[in-house]
Amino acid sequence: MAEDGARWIKTLVNVEDHVFVPDIDPDEIGDQGDKFVEDYISRLTMLPLDRSRPLWDIHILNVKTSDAEAAGLIRSHHSLGDGMSRMSLILACTHKSSDPEALPTIPILKRRENVSHGLRNTGWFLSSMFAIYATVRLIWNTIVDLLLLLATVLFLKDTETSLKGGAEAESNAKRFSHRIVSLNDVRLIKDIMDMTINDVLLGVTQAALSRYLNGAHDKSSIVQSIIIKHNGIHFKRQWPNRKKSVYMAIQSLISLLASMDTHKYALLIHFQSYADKMVISIAVDPTIIPDSHKLCDAMEESLKSMKIALLGKGY
Repeated sequence: MAEDGARWIKTLVNVEDHVFVPDIDPDEIGDQGDKFVEDYISRLTMLPLDRSRPLWDIHILNVKTSDAEAAGLIRSHHSLGDGMSRMSLILACTHKSSDPEALPTIPILKRRENVSHGLRNTGWFLSSMFAIYATVRLIWNTIVDLLLLLATVLFLKDTETSLKGGAEAESNAKRFSHRIVSLNDVRLIKDIMDMTINDVLLGVTQAALSRYLNGAHDKSSIVQSIIIKHNGIHFKRQWPNRKKSVYMAIQSLISLLASMDTHKYALLIHFQSYADKMVISIAVDPTIIPDSHKLCDAMEESLKSMKIALLGKGY
C-alpha cells in the first residue's frame, strides 16, 4: 500500500472501457495522416489515465500514414512494467506473417569479442601487454567517470542551450515525431568502425543536435568529428524519479515506436530496432522545439553523412 492509501486490487476488465476506435473521415484527413496521428497523440498526453480501472488503453486509428495503412496506439502506466517487458508483451501477441501459426522470434544477443583476430594470433607477451593496457584503461576511465559524477552532484551543471526546458516543460503537451532509417546502414558503420550500435546511434544523435543547434550544413566537419573522436564520446542518462505513462504506436505491425509523455525534459529520443529498420522516436516540448521534423531530418542526414564519409574513404 502506498503512503496515500493506493493499493493493487483484483478487478474484472471490461475491454470496451480500454479499446477506442474513433470515427474518422478519411476524406477530411487526405494525405495528412501523419500529422493527424501526431496531433492525436499530443492531445492524448494531456488526458490522464483513469485510476478507477486498469491503467492502460488502446486507440485504433484507421488512418493511412506514410508508413502503414493504419496505426494503433497503446498507452499504459509505468507501474505495469518497464518498456522492454511491454514491448515483449506486444510482440508475444503477434504472429509471423510468413507463418501465421508461429510466434515471432527474438534475436539472440551475441557477445562482442574484446580481442581482435590479429591479437589472438600473436604471442603470449603481446597478448598479456594488451590485457594489462585494457585493464589500466578501464580503471582510469572508471575513476574519471566517478570524479565527473561527483563533480556533477556538487557543482557542475548542464550546459545552457535552447533545448533545455524549464520547470513548465513537465506539464506542457508533448509533440511526438518519428523517422525510420535502415538498420543495415547502422550495422555497416558499426562494423567498419569496430564499435557497438549504441555508439553509432550516440554519434548520430550528437551530430544531429549539432546541426539543429548551430544550423550547420557543413556535413564533412560534423561527420569527421564523430568518426575520429567516437572513442571520446560520453553519454549521460538521466532517469526522472516519478511515474510515467508510456506510449507505443504499432503501425500495421510494420514498426514499433516507444516514448514517454510525463517527463521534465524538452527533448526525449528513443531508438527501437524492428526487423531491418531502426525507428527514431522523438518527444519534444513544442514551446522549446517548434518543429520536431527538422530534428528528425537532421538525424537521418547525419546517418547518411557518416555512411557516405566512410564509403568515400574506401571502406
